[in-house]
Order: sequence, then structure tokens, then C-alpha cells
Amino acid sequence: MTSLVAYDDSDQEDDDGALPHLANCPMDDIRQSQGNQKWLDSNFYGPLLPSPHYKQLEIGQCVEGRTVSEPHREIYPLPLGLSGVVENSSNSKPYSAPQYCVNLTTAKRHQAAPPGVSPYIPKRQRLATQGTREEPTSLETNDKSTVSRLLTEVSERVRPYLGPRPGRAAVPRCMQLSLQAHQAPINMIQWCPVPQLSHLLLSASMDKTVKIWDGAESGQCLQVYSSHSGAVRDACWSPCGRRLLTGSFDNTAMVTDVETGQQIVKVGNQFKVMCLAVQPNDPEVFLCGGYSAEVKAWDARTCKVERVYRARIQQTLAILFLTGGREFVTSSDSVSRDSAERTLIAWDFQTTAKVSNQIYHERYTCPSLALHPQQDSFVAQSNGNYMALFSAQRPYRMNKRRRYEGHKVEGYAVRCGFSPDGSILATGSSTGSVHFYDQQSARTLHTLLAHQQACMCVSLHPVMPAVVATCDWGGEIRIWQ
Repeated sequence: MTSLVAYDDSDQEDDDGALPHLANCPMDDIRQSQGNQKWLDSNFYGPLLPSPHYKQLEIGQCVEGRTVSEPHREIYPLPLGLSGVVENSSNSKPYSAPQYCVNLTTAKRHQAAPPGVSPYIPKRQRLATQGTREEPTSLETNDKSTVSRLLTEVSERVRPYLGPRPGRAAVPRCMQLSLQAHQAPINMIQWCPVPQLSHLLLSASMDKTVKIWDGAESGQCLQVYSSHSGAVRDACWSPCGRRLLTGSFDNTAMVTDVETGQQIVKVGNQFKVMCLAVQPNDPEVFLCGGYSAEVKAWDARTCKVERVYRARIQQTLAILFLTGGREFVTSSDSVSRDSAERTLIAWDFQTTAKVSNQIYHERYTCPSLALHPQQDSFVAQSNGNYMALFSAQRPYRMNKRRRYEGHKVEGYAVRCGFSPDGSILATGSSTGSVHFYDQQSARTLHTLLAHQQACMCVSLHPVMPAVVATCDWGGEIRIWQ
């Protein structure tokens, strides 16, 4: 069976794939250039053009109102209509009249193709399109349905661990993924606390962006949030796993929908935001601290400041709610002679009163705090190159016999964290290594040579027992198992 459309891949076409216009080329030149090839398919696009009629003109003969001065021949082809079909063979008019000429290739392109026949694309146009096509980014490779599924459904790798009894925490040994995630230092990373969505990994960077990653399987970037105009210093998940709370050096804190990326709440502070904390009993309330002597409690429903906590400090480095959410602890950068009164301060959330300011008696600042998931205790990362253990009950005494040493901080805001069962305490180091400690004995379990630059944060997976995410000062994220 003969095909209805002939596909010609020869290089005899013009740059735009069009045939010469009939009004500008004599018929003899056209037929000579085409040879014996029929450049118009008579089976589909109409009959072939008729042969031109030559008429010999004599001296003194009157033609179209003019007198012939010397003998010559003129070409009188049959007229064409706009459809490219011969209209009347009895009347002949000069072929040079433009109203009777059409671009047959254009007409052929706009002709409706029969079912099952692909439209014709010139060869040079296909080659040019293939040569200039850009490679898709990581976000373009995933359509909206795929991204929505990864943001809302359970990962197949996490599903086997969603039992009532999570396994005992273990120390990772090998690297699973390495991602050049940001163009600037990463300040923090955090797994989603909801077990069904715990494959999602949050990262906040000094490049003004916050990103969501598929940290359990593919390592693909699922969402990028660029709402801040300054470096993002801190970020955290909401307890439901559907929203993000971010704080930036642009003096703002935002609540963003994870799936749609829409900004839900934006509040402006009069200081650079360095730390955030969500109220455990009321997730719509959160605390903001930073380059100020104040810590503000915001209500996301009204976008108003509910409470203000004032202290004689220059800036707040970290905020941690204690068990029950009735009290919280702030860390400051005070290193003066009487810094024992302001390094760590415990506050009553409801009354804004200071509960205790005699918690830490050494002249080191504490850039990060972490709460034990099962015991009434918390640890403070000290710039003295150790982590100190404190009681979460009044009067918040420090355990002087249990100190986690062996890593270096050296002025970096290195974050630490516990495993879900509380048996392992992990921290980064300014040397790029990750240190794992036994929580009970404070002995070193393992030291992982993770990064070339300072390791800023360590996040242990809330469901999978031996999966850890780390990030460094160079913008790299690595997943270990």
C-alpha cells in the first residue's frame, strides 16, 4: 500500500524547509533543478502543474495594449487559483501576476493529515531543534503528579519500618547519597518528623533558599522555596509535616505550605532571625530570636506578637522548648565575667518570667541545644569543644560527670541531635567529621569522616535506625546508612 505522505530527508530544501516560490522562478528552472522527481504529489495535493505555453510574437503585433518591437517568445502558463488547482484552461494570462500564485509548501503544511500520519517536519529543522535543546533540571524531570506523590505518599523504603516498635538505633558506616544541594553554606537539615513522610529532608542555606529532598531513595530535589531576600538561618517542620517555618537575615519569619509552596504567614521582626521554635502544645504559635535582646512569640492565626521575653543580652543563638512546652531555654552569646547569668536562661512561656539564669557556669557560648526524646534532659553544644548534659526539670542542674568530648566547634554553629530512642547522641565538627556518642556512658561509638569542610548539622532519621543526613559549610548534603 502506497503511503499517503512522502517524507523527504534530503538536503535539497531551503533553511526553512520551503520550496522556491512559483512567482519568482521560471518553470524551466524549477523543472531542471528538480530533475525527474515530482515535487508535488498528485495523489494527495492535487494534479501536477501543466506545461507552459510558448507563443511566438512578431514585429508590429499588439499584445495586452503594447506593440511588439522585435520578435521573441513569451510564456503563458495556465492560471492557478489559491488552492493550487487549474481553474480555466481556455483563458491564459501572464504568469507574473502575483494574485494567482501560492506557496505550495505552505499549503501542504496546513493541509490536514489523515489519521495515523505524523505531521511533516523538515530535516534541517529537526536537527536544529535537537542541537539546541537544553538539558532538563532536576525539578523539570519530575512532573507535578510525581512531585505531589512524593510529598504526600509513603516511601517504599520507609514503609517496612512503620511498625509500632522502631528498631534500636545504629551507627551508619557507608555513604548512600551525595548531593551538591546549595551554592552557599547549609545551616541546618532536618528529616520530616511524621513517620509516613520521613523520607522528606529539609535544608536551609545562606544562599537564601530552602529545599525539600527525597532523602530516602532518589535524592531528587522536590521543592525550592525562595521567598526570603536574605540568608536563611533556621528552619523547621510543623508537627503535621505540611508546613515549614523559616527565619532569615531579612528580619522575617515565614510559614509556607510544603506541597504548593505558597506563603501562608509572613511576620516582620526588627532584628535578624537566627533561631526558631514551634510551641509543642499549640503549633500555631512560634518563637523568634536573633540579633536582639528580645525573643518574640508570634501567633500565626493573627500575625501578631503575643508575648515578648526580654533579657540583657546581645543576641539569641538557640531556643529549645522543654518537655510539656510550658518552659523553654534560650542560649545567648554573652561571654563577659558574669556570663553565668545569661549564657543559658530558662523562661516560663505563659508569664514571660525568667525561671532560672544560673544554669551554665562556664565562659563558653552554646550555639545549639537538643532535647532528649525520652528523658527529662537536654544537651548544649559548647564552644569549649564538648557537649554538656542538663536536667530538664528545675533547677536545671548540669551533669558534671557526663561530658561528650572529642569533636571541635571553633566558632561554628554546629548542631547536634539524638537518635529516636535517645541511645545515641551525634554531632558535627569543624574538621568535617561526625561523632557518635553513647548517651549513657558518653564514650565515642564511631567517628565518621564525612566532609572536607566543617560539618554544620547532623540529623538522625526518625524511623530508619541507621540512616543519618549530614551537611557542610560548602553546601553539600550526604546521606549515610
